[in-house]
Amino acid sequence: MTFITRFAPSPTGPLHLGHAYSALLAFDMARQAGGEFHLRIEDIDQSRARPKWETQIYDDLVWLGLTWPTPVMRQSDRMPAYENALARLDAQGLLYRCTCNRRDIEAAISAPQEGVAPSFGPDGLIYPGTCRNAARNDGDAALRLDMVKASQLLASQMPLSFTETGPAHEGQHSITAADLVQNVGDIVLARRDMGTSYHLSVVLDDAAQGITHVIRGQDLFEASKIHVLLQHLLGLPTPVYHHHHLIRDQNGKRLAKRDDARAISKYRADGATRADIRALVGL
Repeated sequence: MTFITRFAPSPTGPLHLGHAYSALLAFDMARQAGGEFHLRIEDIDQSRARPKWETQIYDDLVWLGLTWPTPVMRQSDRMPAYENALARLDAQGLLYRCTCNRRDIEAAISAPQEGVAPSFGPDGLIYPGTCRNAARNDGDAALRLDMVKASQLLASQMPLSFTETGPAHEGQHSITAADLVQNVGDIVLARRDMGTSYHLSVVLDDAAQGITHVIRGQDLFEASKIHVLLQHLLGLPTPVYHHHHLIRDQNGKRLAKRDDARAISKYRADGATRADIRALVGL
């Protein structure tokens, strides 16, 4: 089996040392296995994506010594694929329209429920199901996955599983229906302002690029439950996952794009070399 990895940044700001580590690690692992490294531009959030940042991504990665097949996949070109997947799920009765905004969800969750504290899952606050049985037809609504129905549809395949090779959770992991319902909840698969979501698009894009090994940050480990579920619902292969540690600042906080002081472009401007960047991230 060909070993195929990818790096999938969003063009919403400068790449920093954390991005450099993830991209270099994915590239190195593919090269060591005699495989392929792919680049993907995750630009579904058109309100924040900027051409200048996409150009900077290419410049920084080339400077780091990375190469990849072209043309580069861009999510903004793949809306028909996302729409087709949503139509398939909707036809199975797995989606419902949700008009709740963030404030509505927070208000519903904070309402007295016999002392039950709000629960957080891999997609944030676990949705309380306000719109689940409302039969809404608002065209501007978000689309949520009914996790109970999805789990019931896959009952014969439960528990689902995936292989993790990252240092913190190495091994085989099982995903039960109860875990999905209680600890993940009814996730959004199409946001009203995007027509898709990170979870749906990343699963479809990984399959379209033939990704066999997903190399990404530890902060996305719990999201693997969602992705494996969607892979089963859509008849897609489940790759091997490798969630690596995060590059953090001196206070232990993970780096963000707003942390320009650690932007790759700034290190370049200050005269750093590729070897310097590899040393800084521990490679």
